[in-house]
Amino acid sequence: MTALADPAVLAALDASIVGRRRELEMLVAALAAKRHVLLEGPPGTGKSTILREVSEAAGTGFVFVEGNAELTPGRLAGQFDPSRVLEDGYTPDVFVDGPLVEALRNGSLLYVEELNRVPEETVNLLITVMSEGELTLPRLGKIEAADGFMLVAAMNPFDNVGTARVSGAVYDRMCRIAIAYQTMDDESDIVVRRTTMDDRVLRRRAVMSTRATRTHSDIRVGSSVRGAIDMVEVAHRLAEMRGFEPTDFDVGLDAAIVSLSGRIRLHEGGDKTPESVIREIWDAVLATEQPRESDGDSGKAPAP
Repeated sequence: MTALADPAVLAALDASIVGRRRELEMLVAALAAKRHVLLEGPPGTGKSTILREVSEAAGTGFVFVEGNAELTPGRLAGQFDPSRVLEDGYTPDVFVDGPLVEALRNGSLLYVEELNRVPEETVNLLITVMSEGELTLPRLGKIEAADGFMLVAAMNPFDNVGTARVSGAVYDRMCRIAIAYQTMDDESDIVVRRTTMDDRVLRRRAVMSTRATRTHSDIRVGSSVRGAIDMVEVAHRLAEMRGFEPTDFDVGLDAAIVSLSGRIRLHEGGDKTPESVIREIWDAVLATEQPRESDGDSGKAPAP
C-alpha cells in the first residue's frame, strides 16, 4: 500500500484523470488525514471514477455500494446465513459479510453512491462507524476498522426525486468537496479519450451542445459529458448508415436527440418537448460557426 500523501499518488492520478487537480489534492489530503469525505455534485462528473483511481494509485481496496431505498442495514453490514444458522447456530463463520463489514475488515475505501437515497436507519449505521471507528452487531460482536478504512459518500444535489435531506450529523462527521462540471477543454479531452473516432468539428459541436443543456432556460437538469461521448459515437454510426459525413446537419441533430433528450429534465409546466429543446440547442450551436466559404462566394448574407 502506498501512502496517500506520497507524490507518486497524485502523479498517477494526473495521468489517469482529466483535470481535477485541485479537487484531487483536497480529496487525497482529506483521506491522508484519515477523514471521511462527502463528494457533492451532479451525475456524470466522475465521482466514482476518481475514487477508483485514488484506490488503485494508493494500492488500497475499493468497495462500491449503490445507494437506494432498498439498502437496509442488513444488506450494508451483512447477516447470518439462515440455512446455516439452523445447523451451526450463530457462529462467526456463518455470518456473510456485507460491503461495510468487508471494508472494515480489509481496510478498504468504502464508496457509498447517492447517500441521500439511503434510508435513515442505514445512514445511522454509517454515522456510528464514522464516530467510533468500529461496528457492533448482535450475536457477532465488535468489528474494528482496519488501518486504511475510510468512508467516501457521494450525492447529487440537483435531483430531489426519491431523495431525503442528509442530516447535520452526517455533515459534521465528513469533509465536503464540491465536484462541478469541468471546463470545455477538459470535457473535449474526455470525449477524445472515450470515443473510438475523433472528428474535431463533430467533437466541438457535441461538447458545446451538451454544455448548453446545463444553462438552457427550459432545462432543470442538464446532461453530463457522457451525452457528448454518446453523440460522437452515434453520429459516426448514423453517417455510415446514411452515406453522409458525421458533420451533416441532420446526422448531428439526430445523434444529439438520441444522446441528450433522455439525459435532460425540463422544468414542470412547460409546453416544450425534450426533442424540441435539443433542436433549439443544435441550431444555436451551428449558428456560432463561421459562414461556409460557398456562402461568401455567392454574395448572399449569412442566415441569422
